[in-house]
Amino acid sequence: MKGFLLALACACVLSAAAAQDLLPGPAPGAPLAATDFLALARRVVDAASRPAAPWNGPRKGPPAQSGKHIAVVAEDLRNGGILGVVDGVLEAAKVIGWRVRIFDSAGAADLRLKMLANALASHPDGLILAGGDARALLPALRPFAENNIPIVGWHVAARAGPVPGTPVAMNVSTDPLEVARVTALAAIVQSGGHAGVVIFTDSNFRIAQGKADEMAAVVRACSGCTLLEVRDVAISRSRELVPGTTRALLARYGPRWNCALAINDIYFDYAAPVLTQAGMPNAAMIMLSAGDGSESAFLRIRTGTFQTGTVAEPLNLHGWQLVDEMNRLFAGVGVTGYVTPVHLVTADNVAADGGDRLLYDPDNGYRDIYRQIWQRP
Repeated sequence: MKGFLLALACACVLSAAAAQDLLPGPAPGAPLAATDFLALARRVVDAASRPAAPWNGPRKGPPAQSGKHIAVVAEDLRNGGILGVVDGVLEAAKVIGWRVRIFDSAGAADLRLKMLANALASHPDGLILAGGDARALLPALRPFAENNIPIVGWHVAARAGPVPGTPVAMNVSTDPLEVARVTALAAIVQSGGHAGVVIFTDSNFRIAQGKADEMAAVVRACSGCTLLEVRDVAISRSRELVPGTTRALLARYGPRWNCALAINDIYFDYAAPVLTQAGMPNAAMIMLSAGDGSESAFLRIRTGTFQTGTVAEPLNLHGWQLVDEMNRLFAGVGVTGYVTPVHLVTADNVAADGGDRLLYDPDNGYRDIYRQIWQRP
């Protein structure tokens, strides 16, 4: 047991990625003492809360393959994360010299295939998927592959990198499981190891279900915490469903429910007003999101309105990375596989790295670096 704890402590000092080491293995023996678990959780959370690290992504690559026409199929532009990524794509496309046409599925199942068909009919040179599930969309993606149209995506699979069994050459993302672990560990730290947790997820998406499962595992590993429920609510119907769901959870669990975790900030857009209407003090509920760092989430964190943190994606940076990965495919070069580090936004650091503009935009010079790679002024 001593050796196990020492290994965990060393790992947590090195990197926030060590959050995974706080989860017991298949046969871990005796569980960690609550004080040991909490101390290790603090180390991971502190590491993830530090200012953005210097750029550790690619610095070399092919010059701009100019004059391309790109189709972007967005899962739902009402989602702040997807909108932020699309904005980054548009910003980067202007620099590299590409035309972009956007197709919005509006979160509707019947529109996803239609928007992909419309995108194909526009005869693009490349396809960018912003949200969605690559495997579920596979029948509509095959015609792109058959026409040698390269595809990259954002949050279209449970892991970053190429998506096996699909023509998606690169799924741009932070490590979703690491994001989930840091989120759950932050809840444990902020609750002093006594979190009564409800997790909001959307089982329609593998990345969402993977995050929820990982958060649940971390909560279960905390001896003083209770996983009250995992609630499956479609993101596309969050405006409609979350208020009633929140009232039902309050009625069922009362003060036992002191922590809400979610796979996306959008759930809290509709849960927070219900808590306010119910007369709940801000300090009575901890809200933490495992993505994506929306404007409304930053506002709640800054004002102390229930939400205490979000593991924010560098949405604009991810838009630039999508363009760079696509440019590499046009040039016949493999994708970078780059995965951005996890970053936890809290009240203590919300003003840094773009927080004054209500987003997480790492101050690491990525725009200038991509311009240099593309040989663009």
